[in-house]
Amino acid sequence: MRKVTNRKISIALIGSIGLIGICSADFSSENLAIANQINPRYQITVNSNQDGDIQADRELTLREAIAIANGSLTLERLSDAERAQVQPLLNQKGSQIGFNLPSDRTTIELRKALPDISSQNLIIDGTTQTGYDAQSSFAQELAIPQPIVAIAPADGVEIFRGLTIVADGVTIRGLSIYGFNAIESVPTTTPSADIFISHQAPPPDTTQQQQPAKFSPFYDSNRPPQAVILEANWLGITPTGKMPKQPSSFGVYLFNSTDTLIRRNRIAFHEGSGIVTSVKATGTQILENAITSNGFDGMPHGIYLEGEIANLRIKGNTLCANDGSGVYLFKPNGAIAIEDNRILFNDRSTNYAAIYLMGNDHRVTNNEIRNQRGSGVAIAAYPKSDRNLIRKNTFTALKGLSIDLIAQSHVNTRDFVTGDGINRPRDSHFRRVDTANGAINAPTFLATAFPMFSSSQVNIDGTADPDTEIDLYRVTGKTDPNLPYGSLSEYLTTVKTNANGKFAVSLNNLQVGDTISAIATDPQYGTSEPALNAQIVNPDLSVPTPANVQAAIPACTTPPQIVQIPPPPEVITLSVPRQIHFALDRDEISPISAKILDRIADVLKQYPTIMITLAGHTDPRASDTYNRELGFRRSRAVRNYLMRQGIASERMTVRSLGETQRSSQGNQITDYARDRRVEIEFTDVRDVEIRFESQQEDLQVE
Repeated sequence: MRKVTNRKISIALIGSIGLIGICSADFSSENLAIANQINPRYQITVNSNQDGDIQADRELTLREAIAIANGSLTLERLSDAERAQVQPLLNQKGSQIGFNLPSDRTTIELRKALPDISSQNLIIDGTTQTGYDAQSSFAQELAIPQPIVAIAPADGVEIFRGLTIVADGVTIRGLSIYGFNAIESVPTTTPSADIFISHQAPPPDTTQQQQPAKFSPFYDSNRPPQAVILEANWLGITPTGKMPKQPSSFGVYLFNSTDTLIRRNRIAFHEGSGIVTSVKATGTQILENAITSNGFDGMPHGIYLEGEIANLRIKGNTLCANDGSGVYLFKPNGAIAIEDNRILFNDRSTNYAAIYLMGNDHRVTNNEIRNQRGSGVAIAAYPKSDRNLIRKNTFTALKGLSIDLIAQSHVNTRDFVTGDGINRPRDSHFRRVDTANGAINAPTFLATAFPMFSSSQVNIDGTADPDTEIDLYRVTGKTDPNLPYGSLSEYLTTVKTNANGKFAVSLNNLQVGDTISAIATDPQYGTSEPALNAQIVNPDLSVPTPANVQAAIPACTTPPQIVQIPPPPEVITLSVPRQIHFALDRDEISPISAKILDRIADVLKQYPTIMITLAGHTDPRASDTYNRELGFRRSRAVRNYLMRQGIASERMTVRSLGETQRSSQGNQITDYARDRRVEIEFTDVRDVEIRFESQQEDLQVE
């Protein structure tokens, strides 16, 4: 057995070693009685938002409550007033921590990291605080009530993690946890997060820990916590719904766990991804969460999955306005299901697919996927990714293919994250190896136009790989007339090809002017890319002029009270600047620029149908690569500032033009000062004209 050299690990192990045998068995009343004798269960009430060293005084803090539950703080060390907040629990699996904080002091401001939660089946329940309303919700689509109790670092204090869970059966409910980051003072190779789940106490810096053989990060004794429950929490976001001054690094980090349930949480405003897995997260259930506006300064995805993730399920979530993909898989072990989610307005600063898959046997079904600058679902060619089933989803307003099977011959970095466009028909058996999903062929319609006769039926026929199932779709919404494909917006029906690869079907749920497409699925290889579009026409091959459909107002979620927006004038004329400027080689927003952005924020609040694109620019005095990244930093800084002013991130797209579009071609310091800017492009989803003014009052000359 390996010698434990880290004192903190030793203490954590001692706190729970007496329960290992009991907690692995069923909890009969006899076992519970024995367990209570070995490690008593308590109902513990936190009545102070203060933090500091454990000491006997008049109030019980969260730090003291966790220590009592862990068994490292005995009741004998408490004052009489503190002991009054601790009551024995009989016939319970674990202790429970509730809250009775003063109504004006419900944010627990930590001075240092809390102890690891090593008490099995402990419940920390913010819904016990007076005033909590379990029936309210911040959005119509998701039953996630507003928390009252918050946990955050004190001002000026850097804390690595919020809650670290190392025991089975722990439940965290009804809390707001935010502001946990490692920026300067904490050396680390394991991640910072609001909630971190792992085996017993790996050190923050894993270089301190001797590595076992075969390059495994774990020993046999490093047993992952099982059946942790996280529900009804707001992670990365304050109880008021605002972005905190210091964002957290990650939301939930599943470093090593099994069968974790992440249900009905609001996870937003993280520098990295909202949910991340590392080495093991098998059996994880991610259900009915709102995962929005994450990844603006690092790993850009809503959910990032790697490691062992077999039987993981992502169901019923809203994944919106994250900087990269809604769901991103990187070399995973095991198959997952992604179903019944709303995945929209992601890819705010890149061209990622809404869902990016690596690996085999994943299922993506019944998802709403829309407003993506990349493709809908992209499937990697390397490592080999086959038998991925992508069926009965709806896609709208995509710049790329609804389903994009990447070919290994396309080796540009962009190809591997956003897709590589339409594949040619399979012309060799070797294509089965070098293209995702075995290079299954997309269906081919036998005509580009199918006439509808008086019977209101239309006959559709085409070809695909033999013995495959063909899902037909209506293609709706705005599509580029120059592209031969569109978004698969509405599932129509399924028909099977015969042994010769032919299919035919008569449909009565189409209208003249509709556009259709199709995908093919073979369980041996997976689902194909979409067919090239075909159109439903009159018998004389004519089609009516399409109606002008009003674009939808962008929003991740519908607020409890719907705000009615008055009809706009034909032209909106606004006296507001459309750029701010930066100092040399900097991305900080100056006080003058901040006042300009405040004016812009006021306009965006007044006109909620306006969307903006933030383009970062630089002067030419550095490499192209450096300037492109500097431009991104500047545009992200503007986006983050506006988010703090209450502007929803789904209304803002971030990009960088680096030095490619200078303000002028001069080489004076004032010319360079004009180059260092973020240009703000304003558009209105109602297709009205907007006129703006330029400004230079915040110019920063060297």
